[in-house]
Amino acid sequence: MSYNNVEILFAEDSADDAILTIRALTKSGFTNKLLHVKDGAEALDFIYGKGIYASRNINENPKLILLDLKMPKVSGIQVLEKVKSDPKLKAIPVVILTSSKEDPDVEACYALGANSYIVKPVDSDNFFHAIKEIGLYWMILSQPPH
Repeated sequence: MSYNNVEILFAEDSADDAILTIRALTKSGFTNKLLHVKDGAEALDFIYGKGIYASRNINENPKLILLDLKMPKVSGIQVLEKVKSDPKLKAIPVVILTSSKEDPDVEACYALGANSYIVKPVDSDNFFHAIKEIGLYWMILSQPPH
């Protein structure tokens, strides 16, 4: 895969949730340029062109970041904070996709600049439809700043 035309950066450490999300996005036609990373450290490596992504053109940012909160190494909140505090990156929509309904997490994410906070539905049909709608909204309907 060319890392220079990734449209969706998807950070999720749960293999089951990743498979469901990728399947839903595939059926919606949104995975031809999706990169799944397994933790926050790898997400930051991709964004900043470090480690295995050192050859990536860091001027070509993803159009959307889907971010789980509870990940090893670097949490989703830490990734969100880094992205939204960087003037070159802060316009990238970041959608938190997590199982946490805890008010402090919701509050912290919005305070840091999250564009949306979605609690993963437990039921797989609802999960599929939620992911499909996320892809439709953020990749087709939403107009980014120029």
